[in-house]
Amino acid sequence: MFQEKAKLIDKTMTEKNKKGRAPKDKGQDTNTSKGERIAKRIARSGMCSRREAERWIEAGRVKVNSETLKTPACVVTSADKIMIDGKPLAGAEKTRLFLYHKPAGLVTTNKDEYGRKTIFDSFPPDLPRVITVGRLDMNTEGLLLLTNDGELARHLELPSTGWVRKYRVRIHGTLKDKHIALLKKGMRVDGVQYGSIVAEPDPSSTEKSGSNS
Repeated sequence: MFQEKAKLIDKTMTEKNKKGRAPKDKGQDTNTSKGERIAKRIARSGMCSRREAERWIEAGRVKVNSETLKTPACVVTSADKIMIDGKPLAGAEKTRLFLYHKPAGLVTTNKDEYGRKTIFDSFPPDLPRVITVGRLDMNTEGLLLLTNDGELARHLELPSTGWVRKYRVRIHGTLKDKHIALLKKGMRVDGVQYGSIVAEPDPSSTEKSGSNS
């Protein structure tokens, strides 16, 4: 179910470095001498996300050089001593990317408010803290990327990254040319404007009932 792809990370970062937009490998730790936001530094340690780090700061759990932080608006360097709940902050983890085949029936979230099983319930206990790159619906199965690097996750989720995402779906009814044209043009659903979607019927999956995949 799991496969780690270090080469995929290297390829992504190398290609984007040429354009000046690549997230740096956390293992290089090149930004700490120049300074970085405290929430980002905590997230790079693998303990939590940036948002969680900001909540920890607001709760008074974070100290920098023995001073309890009251705001995330703080820049730290490698010379600063950071404590979380009285314990020294661990060093930054090396960026890792995992390929995960999500089965149908699991929710793509850390904790479901309705008590349904999530993808995190299926992960092996020795897996490091990871976040998802995008998400798949509960009844959808297929490739889902996981990483311990929030910056990389955000980068891969951006449409400007140029990654083509392919889905095989089943519809109820008959797929017509006007529907395909509408998807290609882009459409607004529940106030959200979606970009162009290239759709084509799969002749091998056409059912007698008129439904198509």
